[in-house]
Amino acid sequence: MKFRPSIDQYFINIARVVSTRSTCLRHNVGAVIVKNKQILATGYNGAPSNTIHCLDIGCIRIKENIPSGKNHEKCRAVHAEQNAIIQAAIHGISINKSTIYCTHHPCMLCAKMLINAGIKRIVFEQAYPDTDALEMLSEAGVLIEQLDANINL
Repeated sequence: MKFRPSIDQYFINIARVVSTRSTCLRHNVGAVIVKNKQILATGYNGAPSNTIHCLDIGCIRIKENIPSGKNHEKCRAVHAEQNAIIQAAIHGISINKSTIYCTHHPCMLCAKMLINAGIKRIVFEQAYPDTDALEMLSEAGVLIEQLDANINL
C-alpha cells in the first residue's frame, strides 16, 4: 500500500525543498505560508536582494564564533519566515489566519513578525535555541506544533 503523507508532512516537505535555496553557511531554513491548503508564499534565509551572499564572502557569525540564537543583528541574512512575509506583502497577499511551515522553529524576531502578520499556527521540524520565542507565540495564542524531523518522504 502506498504511503500518503499528512497535509502537515506534505507542506513541511515543501519547506525542506525551499530551504535548499538558502545561502546561509550555518542553517538552511525554509518556510511556506499556507491557507486553506493553498501555498501563499515561500521564503528561505539569505542575504537581501542585490547584496553579496555569505556563500561568497563568508559568515561573520562563524568568524566571531557567535552561538546560534544570539546576536541576530550581526547576520547578513533575512530569515526564511521574514522572506515569506515580505513575498506575500510584495504580491498583495493576505496571510492573516494562515499557517506557516518551517524547517526550524522561529527566533524571537520572526515570532514577533509572525504574530503581527496574523499567523495563527506554526508547524516546524527542528528546535532552535530561542525558548523566549515559543513563550511569546504561546502568549499570543499562536498554535505551535513540532513534527517528527525523521519522517523523510
